[in-house]
Amino acid sequence: MKVAVFGATGLVGGRMLTVLAERNFPVTELIPIASERSAGKKVAFGGKEWTVVTPQVGLDMKPELAIFSAGGQTSLDWAPKFAQMGCYVVDNSSAWRMDPTKKLVIPEINADVLTPEDRIIANPNCSTIQMLMALAPIYRTYGIRRIVVSTYQAITGTGMRAVTQMENERNGVTDGPMIYPHVIDRNCIPQCDSFTENGYTKEEMKLVNETHKIFGDDSILVSPTAIRVPVVGGHSESINVETVKDFTIEEVRALLERTPGLKVVDCPERSEYPMAVTAQHHDEVFVGRLRRDISNPKAMNMWVVADNLRKGAATNAVQIAQYLLEKGFIQA
Repeated sequence: MKVAVFGATGLVGGRMLTVLAERNFPVTELIPIASERSAGKKVAFGGKEWTVVTPQVGLDMKPELAIFSAGGQTSLDWAPKFAQMGCYVVDNSSAWRMDPTKKLVIPEINADVLTPEDRIIANPNCSTIQMLMALAPIYRTYGIRRIVVSTYQAITGTGMRAVTQMENERNGVTDGPMIYPHVIDRNCIPQCDSFTENGYTKEEMKLVNETHKIFGDDSILVSPTAIRVPVVGGHSESINVETVKDFTIEEVRALLERTPGLKVVDCPERSEYPMAVTAQHHDEVFVGRLRRDISNPKAMNMWVVADNLRKGAATNAVQIAQYLLEKGFIQA
């Protein structure tokens, strides 16, 4: 199968290649795509080196599958062109997520909404993916009335330039590029993405809107705060969820333990709970600090952590591609 990877030289693009290889996806010809300035570079995959090409060259090579991770405008410009020539596109940007004609998919939750006619498929935001992975079994079993979530998001979610900014700050380099409006090293910035008219950031509103779309339920109340922290390994989330039906923590723990894609790490007496440093390089979403809300008898608190470059981006996209292959939408 000819597989194109947009943004192949970036952080997420690199993880895409890693996950494709780990999962033995049937790539017979890799088409790494990036901007003009990266064209001609080499990327390693499957024991070979592949030359990075421009989007037009990649389109002319007619891949069966294209995984995009190169920014919203690139996806808006190029995804329809690839789809029109018969390619399936899995897009990791925000370009198509809230388009009513496009499906927004977390495979473990709602892959069954996909049809052979869905040529452009949206990958949800990283913070949404890990939150809903933990909440989907709770939603199905008990119903959800309200979610209050605070995210603690790794700088890798902003890309290589953010990593460079933090490394410069730690090394005393004062004239390097600033991606954030403030110093990020030894700091927490309560702003992820730009602010909207309602006082919430775009990142925060993604948690609201994508939850409604993926669950197909606009009645769920979501109150989000997104915070950027000087961490590389993954995103962490403090989640308070109010259910419709009553529950016990023991029931919820057992439910989460048997949910594919989740790993419960919840033994506070031994200081065992999910952390970004231990979630890094893993595909699972880690859940811990499970406890009943002492102020609300129908609510609980939990701490949810995942590697934002893997399950939050690359792994989820490849899982969508695997589903297309398993269902025969694309042929190996």
